Amino acid sequence: MQQETRNDIRNLAIIAHVDHGKTTLVDAMLWQSGVFRDNEYVVERVMDSIDLEREKGITIMAKNTAISYRGIRINIVDTPGHADFGGEVERTLKMVDGVLLLVDASEGPLPQTRFVLRKALEANLPPIVVINKIDRAAAGTQEVLDEVYDLFIDLDATEEQLEFPVLYCNARRGLCRTKPDGPDEPLIPLFDEILRTVPPPAYVPGHPLQLLVTSLNYDDYVGRLLIGRIFNGQLRKGQDVTLCRLDGQRVTARVTGLYGTQGLRRVEIDEAGPGDIVAVAGLETASIGETLSDPEDPRPLPPITVDEPTIAMLFSVNSSPMSGREGQHVTSSKVKQRLARELLTNVSIRIEETDSPDTFKVSGRGELQLAILIEMMRREGFEMSVGKPEVLTREVEGQRHEPMEILVVDCPDQFIGVATQKIGMRRGRMIKMVNHGTGRVRLEFRLPSRGLIGFRTEFLTDTRGTGILNHLFDGYEPWQGEIPHRATGALVADRPGRATAYAIGHLQPRGVLFMAPGDEVYEGMIVGENSRDNDIDVNITKEKKLTNMRASTDEATVLLVPPRVMSLEQALEFLREDELLEVTPKAFRLRKRILPALKRKNRPS
Repeated sequence: MQQETRNDIRNLAIIAHVDHGKTTLVDAMLWQSGVFRDNEYVVERVMDSIDLEREKGITIMAKNTAISYRGIRINIVDTPGHADFGGEVERTLKMVDGVLLLVDASEGPLPQTRFVLRKALEANLPPIVVINKIDRAAAGTQEVLDEVYDLFIDLDATEEQLEFPVLYCNARRGLCRTKPDGPDEPLIPLFDEILRTVPPPAYVPGHPLQLLVTSLNYDDYVGRLLIGRIFNGQLRKGQDVTLCRLDGQRVTARVTGLYGTQGLRRVEIDEAGPGDIVAVAGLETASIGETLSDPEDPRPLPPITVDEPTIAMLFSVNSSPMSGREGQHVTSSKVKQRLARELLTNVSIRIEETDSPDTFKVSGRGELQLAILIEMMRREGFEMSVGKPEVLTREVEGQRHEPMEILVVDCPDQFIGVATQKIGMRRGRMIKMVNHGTGRVRLEFRLPSRGLIGFRTEFLTDTRGTGILNHLFDGYEPWQGEIPHRATGALVADRPGRATAYAIGHLQPRGVLFMAPGDEVYEGMIVGENSRDNDIDVNITKEKKLTNMRASTDEATVLLVPPRVMSLEQALEFLREDELLEVTPKAFRLRKRILPALKRKNRPS
């Protein structure tokens, strides 16, 4: 069929490794395209609309905006840079015709850069390379450009894809160069390059409607919104459409609302055509990957396919003695409903029921993705218990295979020995080592995914907080053998009560405490980390006996060390197989699966 193009639109995705400046660049593009008034107050990283995104400084959900330049509307999609949210990247690339690859001028391409670029090249999307943060002291633009070329070649880019344009930016200041040593100017060269490189959307004239649902949202006034791109045909408000479900069913509904994007605002429109990215109201049952089509001639588009999950965790109802005190949603039915709602918007999550009606198996791309889900549920008022993350294996020709990762370590050169030793213990093998001569070194390893569980905190301790870890899923290999987990045991409370300063002072030589005086504890709760490899039941509620004897003058005052306060990610890393993390809106508590000490000791190993 003869295709035509629509020259008044460009659809572009910005892809990069986490923290290379995607969202900051979008901010600058919005400002310089005139989306905001000169006197308008706008927060930094305006596209990061979720509280967690602002707190962590990462993009979790893909979002789209639109700017106008020389009469052409440029739809821009900001994508997550972390591989754990790869499902967001994969569905986003279905909406666009080109990509803008952002690379840090000092760090160069990192594992997630490889991941997102591979997806873009597989989709035959023409790339524009932008080397960002050129104002940094450690910036090496030419070296980084050479690394980018090597990466393209490594990913089997075509000759045409290798002819990519290159721009040099300082996104924070909104400046751009066409040459590394050229003069700074506003982002005009970038806008011009987008119009030149990104092809206009193509469509078949007279073809029936085809809209691929790539995202879901919710509006308090109109209900569920389906967000996607129109590939063919016209869509009007009030029009009857057929939803082509993934299971082959056909559902007819009416479009009650149609919305486009102007800057960051969603605006109501009457009609949209090929290439438009729109939000549609009126269909309450649609899912990501389904197609809106013409009722008289429904033609579904190929569904969105994403990589399979590699990590799983068990979510269960909170069964501790302190359950129900701090959360609003504590029942299994509430947890199940919330997880089912997550499935509607997150294409890379899988949820399975288990033998227990109170426990659900949740699978995702990585620890971070599952930790984000837990944190969002906690903030919504949920209480639950979660188990240690486990890798998902598969059978290949009768042999058990496990997921593997490419691990890139950046650390000062004095820590090469300890990093290599610790990763070697976790079945990692070194692939590459690059010494930049700046005092820091980059090490590349290949290791099992389960070798990374619980490693980040240990690594930061070993490198005194100066090391950086980045990893990326890299296929399956036969089972690599046993991997040691936490080398230390736990200090476990043997009775309920409140922690006392007297007891904590006497327990400090045993290890690191997680409790402060006055904190409530229960039997089976983990109150500290033992310095040895075994678990010890301790009485953290013990009080000093009062006597009528005067205190000895030579008795030393006990100085209490502040307790270790763990983040959610650190608590998940700490867990062993026989332990759970109790998550509530107000606290994280580590506990044993079996609370009574006698039952734990008598249990057959």
